[in-house]
Amino acid sequence: MDQAVNATQMAAPGSSLSLWGLFLQSDIVVKLVILCLLLASIWVWAIIFEKITSLRRANRDANAFEDRFWSGGSLDELYDHDGQKPDNPMAAVFGAAMGEWRRTARIAGADISQTAVRERVDRAMNVTIQREMDRMERWMIFLASIGATAPFIGLFGTVWGIMHSFSAIAAMHNTNLAVVAPGIAEALFATAIGLVAAIPAVLAYNAIGTDLARFASRLEGFATEFSAILSRQTEERA
Repeated sequence: MDQAVNATQMAAPGSSLSLWGLFLQSDIVVKLVILCLLLASIWVWAIIFEKITSLRRANRDANAFEDRFWSGGSLDELYDHDGQKPDNPMAAVFGAAMGEWRRTARIAGADISQTAVRERVDRAMNVTIQREMDRMERWMIFLASIGATAPFIGLFGTVWGIMHSFSAIAAMHNTNLAVVAPGIAEALFATAIGLVAAIPAVLAYNAIGTDLARFASRLEGFATEFSAILSRQTEERA
């Protein structure tokens, strides 16, 4: 009896095929799927905005720091000003290398080769780069997961909705298009929402991932140049 009533409601002339109407008329399971996908989509856009903003800020701060670094000033003064309490990834790499170099230079009576000093400095910079990139790549796995799973979650809602619609149609023994169309539209709405969540996630993951890899290469390039500078200074002090 309940299925017949549902089918009658689907076939009613007042059935709305608007997005809001499709959501209200859908099965409770389909409603939950749609709500989950909408929340995931909102979260995806929040992550996209945060990543774009943080990458722009990191590149802007890196440009400003490199201007100060290559201005010809004292490295010790730059370390005291930016390196001890860094507020951007490149300053953090500089601070880690400079701090390790200073600590090695202060070891009293230690016979440390230039190769050992460079290895310590390089290790400190590599660890700092990895830590900074891990922080900047936070939530990227979520974008990848939504991009991969959202269409299937939407497809689950579609399959469930079609099963529910067909069972109600069977109870009425009526395959008229006016009866079938609303239920199918409600079910396909879940797949559409899944694609709405997945497509921006995939595009953003690829674009932001490329920008993050480019920024990591920039940090590694700076680390290589700074390591050479410290090696020359170590040779001059020897």
